[in-house]
Amino acid sequence: MRTLRRRATPLLVIGAVLGLMVLTLPTVLGVLSVLSWAEVVIATAVLLLGGLVCVLGAGLWTLRRSLRALATSVDGHTQRVTEVLGRDRLEITRSLDGVGERLSRLQDHALPRASREIQRAVTVQGRHDYEQQVAWAELRAYLDVAPFMPPLRGWAASPDVLRLLVRLIDRHRPELVVECGSGASSVWIGYALRRAGTGRLVAIEHEERYAELSRDLVAAHGLDDVVEVRHAPLAEVKPELAGAAPDGPVTSQPLWYDLSRLTDLDRVGLLFVDGPPQATGVQARYPAVPALLPRCTDDAVVVLDDADRPDERALGDRWVSEYRLHRTVEPSEKGAHVFTRRAP
Repeated sequence: MRTLRRRATPLLVIGAVLGLMVLTLPTVLGVLSVLSWAEVVIATAVLLLGGLVCVLGAGLWTLRRSLRALATSVDGHTQRVTEVLGRDRLEITRSLDGVGERLSRLQDHALPRASREIQRAVTVQGRHDYEQQVAWAELRAYLDVAPFMPPLRGWAASPDVLRLLVRLIDRHRPELVVECGSGASSVWIGYALRRAGTGRLVAIEHEERYAELSRDLVAAHGLDDVVEVRHAPLAEVKPELAGAAPDGPVTSQPLWYDLSRLTDLDRVGLLFVDGPPQATGVQARYPAVPALLPRCTDDAVVVLDDADRPDERALGDRWVSEYRLHRTVEPSEKGAHVFTRRAP
């Protein structure tokens, strides 16, 4: 475009000079009286019209040349842009293909596995939640408890384990129920004993403050005549109660509830082992059987909570082998194993 303008400028100047000379020619001829003034006017008009036609022609010719140059320039730019975009598109396509292949591999391997694991976890948790809701509703309806009951699950026993204990109380009608641990479960067991019309509960608690809280909870439900929460701090157990050393590191003498606080316990028909907490030592609940089994009736039942944990499974195996107990696995959220002297 700039080249065309540089070439057209001299031509326009020359054309303008020649046009002025042609326009002045009739006037000169009129002054010389070669032409009349009427002929001068007509000649000038004709020359002006001819000049205008020439100018328009020259403009059209210049415009056409400019359009051709512009088209050529646009074609060149288009070709260069197409080449650049083609290379970029090819690189982008290859990059996207690589990302797509990696995503496909991820979907084929990681995502289905993660999806299955999440789905399995959600399904299991949903089934547990449903079972606990059913057990809670059945306990409330069967025991005719107070409108506001202490919550279960978490640190407390789950509703399905309490339902198992209620069935055992109804079936065996024990004179004495001993619970290793105390809290919400003590209240529910108290309601079960009251409904059965016989028996009492002694809940053993190693923390004095928690024992007081449990007593207040029992009193709030009017179960003082059925439930006793007894404070028995943890103390070193005798070697005969600790049994053979369990597998794994043992850094201190095993601890269990102070036996001097439990000397009056006799004819235990149901033993619910839900303490001491696991943090107090390796197989911390093992001494329950060697310490209390001699104080149990022949048809006594021992229920071990949290039996899905490795520690509880291991000590349960020891009870079976060392005391010739029979074990029944009951389905529950945290695992419940039932032990008896006689085969069920």
